Amino acid sequence: MKTLSILGSTGSIGTQALKVVRELNRTGRTQFRVAVMAAHHNVELLEQQVREFSPEAVAVYDSAAAADLRIRLRDMDVKVLEGIDGLCEAAAWEGVDITLNSVVGMVGLRPTLAAIKAKKTLALANKETLVAGGALVMEAAKQNGVDILPVDSEHSAIFQCLQGNNKRELRRMLLTASGGPFFGRTREELENVTPEQALAHPNWSMGAKVTIDSATMMNKGLEVMEARWLFDVLPDKIQVVVHRESIVHSMVEYDDRSVIAQLGVPDMCLPIQYALTYPERLPSPVGELDLFAVQSLSFYPPDLNAFPCLDIAIRALKRGGLAPAAVNGANEEAVSAFLQGRLGFMQIPELCAQAMERQPDQPADNVEDVLEADIAAREFVKSVLFA
Repeated sequence: MKTLSILGSTGSIGTQALKVVRELNRTGRTQFRVAVMAAHHNVELLEQQVREFSPEAVAVYDSAAAADLRIRLRDMDVKVLEGIDGLCEAAAWEGVDITLNSVVGMVGLRPTLAAIKAKKTLALANKETLVAGGALVMEAAKQNGVDILPVDSEHSAIFQCLQGNNKRELRRMLLTASGGPFFGRTREELENVTPEQALAHPNWSMGAKVTIDSATMMNKGLEVMEARWLFDVLPDKIQVVVHRESIVHSMVEYDDRSVIAQLGVPDMCLPIQYALTYPERLPSPVGELDLFAVQSLSFYPPDLNAFPCLDIAIRALKRGGLAPAAVNGANEEAVSAFLQGRLGFMQIPELCAQAMERQPDQPADNVEDVLEADIAAREFVKSVLFA
């Protein structure tokens, strides 16, 4: 029996994690108990999940939504937590073996550190945790002897390709990107795309923010940052390859020029399940990969002129310090404005680049400095929007 805390249970990753848990409990050798859940504000779905899985506690980030949930669950013996303190308590809940952090945005940083301090195995799907606070998080994990298991499909693929090999013989990591819905379009053609067009991802079913990041290719830039910290490699050893079919989830090349790849259908249940059952591989709800149906696989270099977010993220990573936190904060605010129709698609990279340039060179030594850089970048974007 493994006991879980699922942060972001009503989101795309969280709902798929619960699907994995249902299937494993029905057929698997390992049984899972969901002891804690957390969400931002979707109390209707959260109530359904609580009634199905009967957790000991549930955290809601929004205080008004938390009050609503307390009323909805007054007939149940479940503790309702709220705010960032509630998320941190949920992440570090006593008796939990694995904390799955799948909340979206910088709000995930403190719960990540709380889980690590409580010595929980961390299944990580919150990109911003490592993008903005990578050095802090990895040092905390090292000091507390905590394993961080990647949930992103690309990082899960690299994690799998590294097993059984000597990392000192690594030549490069090949991080695959789908290219999103706008592959092949020029920079000029992207000026007037709508949120509806950007949300129409050809291969993956993801939340809105991650889907827009995929459309701008900022998602891949954030994943380069994640890979740098997760696998302790220099940025120059990470290469992005556009792979339209999303069948090869990433690859690793060694010094002898052997390239090892992890393949599978584009279904997030596979990396989620592997993070929860590692090192075991158990039957999953994921469909079988039919290579005869796929027939061909294609690979292209990324177009940094049409999709400058990727280049901006990599430049921020190489610059180091608080530059990644500034880019991430500006991107979150800009994507939100784009989804609301208040900002053009190509203004997203412009504002991210400007926020990075405005950020003074300063090491990311503590959580407070990281959060201040994040807030400053967001305030800059807001100042542009309301100018």
